[in-house]
Amino acid sequence: MTEGLGGSGYTTEYQAFSRAARGAPSWLDTIRQCAFESFQALGFPTTKNEDWHFTSVAPIAEAAYPPRVAPGGDVKPTDLAPFTFGASDWPTIVFVNGVFAPALSSLEALPEGVKVYDMATAFRTDDPLVERHLSKFAAYELNIFTALNSAFVNDGAVVRIAKEFEVDRPIHILFVSDAIAAKTQSNPRTLIIAERNSKATVIESYVATGEASYFTNAVTEVLLEDGANLSHLKIQRESPRAFHVGTIEAEQKRDSHYQSFSFATGAALSRTNIYTTLDGEGAGATLNGLYMLDGEQHCDHQTKIEHAQPNCFSRELYKGVLDGASHGVFNGKVYVDPIAQKTDGKQTNKVLLLSERAQVDTKPQLEIFADDVKCTHGATVGRVDETALFYMKSRGVNKELARRLLTYAFAAEVLETIEIEAVRQELERATLHRFTGIEVSTV
Repeated sequence: MTEGLGGSGYTTEYQAFSRAARGAPSWLDTIRQCAFESFQALGFPTTKNEDWHFTSVAPIAEAAYPPRVAPGGDVKPTDLAPFTFGASDWPTIVFVNGVFAPALSSLEALPEGVKVYDMATAFRTDDPLVERHLSKFAAYELNIFTALNSAFVNDGAVVRIAKEFEVDRPIHILFVSDAIAAKTQSNPRTLIIAERNSKATVIESYVATGEASYFTNAVTEVLLEDGANLSHLKIQRESPRAFHVGTIEAEQKRDSHYQSFSFATGAALSRTNIYTTLDGEGAGATLNGLYMLDGEQHCDHQTKIEHAQPNCFSRELYKGVLDGASHGVFNGKVYVDPIAQKTDGKQTNKVLLLSERAQVDTKPQLEIFADDVKCTHGATVGRVDETALFYMKSRGVNKELARRLLTYAFAAEVLETIEIEAVRQELERATLHRFTGIEVSTV
């Protein structure tokens, strides 16, 4: 256990938070209190913990950043332009330093079958939807960062897609941190409910307008009811001095399809957990991601797909590009319950190392307790293909540009799985600029 701001430090913060939050619904008080007790009992993990073997959270624990719940920020509409994909007509809910910013949000044109609102309002109005689902999918009993988030949960986004409804535009949840966030911690919470046979795209962005040092500890809970189809993108472009831990836990019912994409380039230290349970026959999960690191960045992705019912499928492709003295971690687990016959699962992690000092720890895993399944997994780690490099040089492309273009092509393969054109083009543009220096408006 790492002490950091544990024990009396967080006890003082929690007591002050509880006094300020008086008047909350009793069910919310219970969640906060039980979560805080779990947090105290668990303590910060060390590298002796199997799930954290390659990632030390000591920098987070020792930073001692107190939870921030009061509003405050200096973000203007023009500051958001680099993060909105040029789409002014998307329903967008904005949070600055973890607190809802109505003046920066645009929710007026929501279609009838969609509800998007802030969680602080849900708490004040004793919203039955939030009461029914909060902390039902992301359990705080075993995950200290989920426990920390749940103990100090104060704001975040609620998204509900009505049954049989198809949303024709992405819904964007934008969490922005600015200089005022320095030396503090935010615990944003997101709840996404996709009702029966609905279809939607939700984008969660975590971004910064400067280079402050702060800690974002985010938790997202997702429910896909029978036949629901959700495309869920998480984009992490935090400050280069920030810490970021994000946990997504999804539960899927019969014939639902959860499509997840994680894009991570920011933060000095980041960890993204994506867990989904296929709890209905015929359900499917597609988990893709790209992480690009340089300097001394550390980025950890943990995924778990639990096949809990028969006739389900899962596909997973994560790619990493590491330069400098950066460190990447990928730990993916596909778990097949005894009842989950006819499971079809494929998992792949590919990593490109651009520097002698860059390193990666990759651990794709299968745990299969059914006998009629089709599952594969694998990982590859290497450097730029020398044959392709020689071919490009023989065609007149100088070595450095050829190396950069091949690196871009490696990353672009997984970006092509993003169906939203504006998002795909913007991330491709950012990737192309990162590796080639070429600046274009579209790719």
